[in-house]
Amino acid sequence: MPHRVAVVALDHFATLDLGIPGQVFWTAESPDGEKLYEVVTCSPGRRPVRCSAGYSVQPDHDLDVLDTADTVLVPGIHAGRALLDGTIPEPLRAALQGRPRVMSICTGAFVLAAAGLLDGRRATTHWHEAGRFAALFPRVRLDPDVLFVDDGDVLTSAGVASGLDLCLHVIRRDHGSEVANRAARRCVMPPWRDGGQAQYVERPLPQGDTGGTAATRAWMLANLGVPLDLNALAGHARMSVRTFTRRFREETGVSPARWLTAQRVQRARHLLETTDLGVEEVARLAGFGTAVSLRQHLHAAVGVAPLAYRHTFRRA
Repeated sequence: MPHRVAVVALDHFATLDLGIPGQVFWTAESPDGEKLYEVVTCSPGRRPVRCSAGYSVQPDHDLDVLDTADTVLVPGIHAGRALLDGTIPEPLRAALQGRPRVMSICTGAFVLAAAGLLDGRRATTHWHEAGRFAALFPRVRLDPDVLFVDDGDVLTSAGVASGLDLCLHVIRRDHGSEVANRAARRCVMPPWRDGGQAQYVERPLPQGDTGGTAATRAWMLANLGVPLDLNALAGHARMSVRTFTRRFREETGVSPARWLTAQRVQRARHLLETTDLGVEEVARLAGFGTAVSLRQHLHAAVGVAPLAYRHTFRRA
């Protein structure tokens, strides 16, 4: 039976946020083409909800459908009590309580926080609303500088595109890299962005590829298994080390070393999930050199050792 995701549509919903779950989760399929998720949409009283773009949506369900959901997701909102004073109607608050897994995109985190689901927990929201969120919900451990936060049964993300990242992350967590990568290809999006990556950059990105680091990032991905230091990277980009480091951070939000480590962890995870290679060989191909180094980096990223990770994602 497919995993049921119930999307809670509220007045003043963010237009793209509402469509993200249905699009991304719909693309997740087993190797034999079986749909792995079912997405349903509801609203309080099954009433039409309106967005700021000048149209309304009529969901098929009311909040009772949450009782049948494996995951509840709240898209972003652009106005309403949750943003104004940090409260939501009691029926909505009660309906959100006690769910197996809850998620939010963008300012949907205000709704989860107003329901008391984020108290004492780490969460994020759109950087533009971070100050308002912190003032309304001081008990939440807000991290405004990341794309998404996975806190087990509660997951939150920043604006729009990071909602795509979060849904893809959930598919990867539920079903592994192969399923998530196929879903990403269907959505024509990158298969993975580290949740800890910065939400935004303060300087405008360079226009076109001239002077940028895109070509060098592609070269890095093609050569993860070989030693890559800053001098080699800057040389490939035909820049000084200082200029390359600055440009790289402007374009990705993170340092070259952090980006490279994240890609190597991702390569190692993929190999552990999809091959029977020994841990030493996985470490070599991913660029960590030794099993000890792989173990340290994988534990820092996902909290488990390589063999435990393989067992989790290769289980029947």
